Amino acid sequence: MQSRLKHRLEQESEQHIDMSPLLDVVFILLIFFIVTTVFVRESGVEVDKPQAVSASRLEQQVIFLAITDSQQVFFDGSQIGVAGVRSSVEQMLKQQQRPVVIQADKSVPTELLVHVIDEAKLGGAAQVNLATKQ
Repeated sequence: MQSRLKHRLEQESEQHIDMSPLLDVVFILLIFFIVTTVFVRESGVEVDKPQAVSASRLEQQVIFLAITDSQQVFFDGSQIGVAGVRSSVEQMLKQQQRPVVIQADKSVPTELLVHVIDEAKLGGAAQVNLATKQ
């Protein structure tokens, strides 16, 4: 009788849940989410974007241009002016064809915005988009 009780107590104390498969699944999911995450680079300049109802997200790498409320044009954190837009876009498009996104402050004059769009298209951009708030 005592040996049965001892044997039963040993069996109960040896039962445990193996966490290895659970950890494997968690790490696989973690790696999946890290690999599939898309990191979007902003222009590095604070711009108050206008609101849009029909805004959509871009799912690929883009060339960011920013126009501030003081009517300065920035690319990659550096002030380039309207004259530097064409050469900057040409240089970036040599590596890979991608759309241009302009982050213009809502107080920027339409004339300046049109000049920047024209320069981007003359630089070889097939697609020029405007960034807005959703």
